[in-house]
Amino acid sequence: MQTATQSPIVAPLRFLPRVEPTPPQPHLCSGCNLKQLCLPRGLEGSDIDRLDGMRFARRRLQDGQALYHEGNEFRFLYAVRRGTFKSTVSAPDGREQVTGFHMAGELMGLDGVAAGSHASATIALEDAEVCAIPYPGLMRQSAGSTGLQQVIARLMSAEIVREHGLMMLLGSRNAEERLAGFLLNISQRMKARGYSATEFHLRMSRADIGSYLGMKFETVSRTFSAFQQQRLLVVDRKHVRITDPDGLARAFEERLQ
Repeated sequence: MQTATQSPIVAPLRFLPRVEPTPPQPHLCSGCNLKQLCLPRGLEGSDIDRLDGMRFARRRLQDGQALYHEGNEFRFLYAVRRGTFKSTVSAPDGREQVTGFHMAGELMGLDGVAAGSHASATIALEDAEVCAIPYPGLMRQSAGSTGLQQVIARLMSAEIVREHGLMMLLGSRNAEERLAGFLLNISQRMKARGYSATEFHLRMSRADIGSYLGMKFETVSRTFSAFQQQRLLVVDRKHVRITDPDGLARAFEERLQ
């Protein structure tokens, strides 16, 4: 006798309630540990309150990810929370020209103020995080604040000084002067952030350094080797230990004379 096949017992489906993703929380300048390096430096009282009222959102980027591209619409200034970035422009022959490196506490994006679009691309050299500062909102807040107006003027002036410093570096007579100036600049910036001024990790490649300094990759490598032979520093790939800071600064200053 043939028996009917019994259907398996199926448990009733249980639907869990949908959990909406938590939106990113805005952060306040007044509570930031980088405020003495970043936008609020020198501000207090109602001026800090104005910045806190804007409640900047943070954005995380992965190593190699672009924050913005050349030609993108300019909407934000970006304050580096952590990590290192490089800015690049496209040369007429299609090559990438590095125009700057940015560390925690520094602002990026000022290149977009003039034309309303970014004149460069900015790319993370490691996993990084930025605060996005809406530029139109910053302008509205500064309209009633002399302190904020002075901060914005300082930022513009700092960009001009940086450009002048780069022109002086590129106008130097030899590769050793250019690389010495670059390393001394990195050393000063690391010290300002509470890190060692004599031992640090370069996040940028030798090719990036060469592009920034107007040197070939091979020249950058040879110059690092020359500094090691002069006992000015020790290099292990991207790790640099300056063993004779005074000697490195003295050599740089003597070549400028």
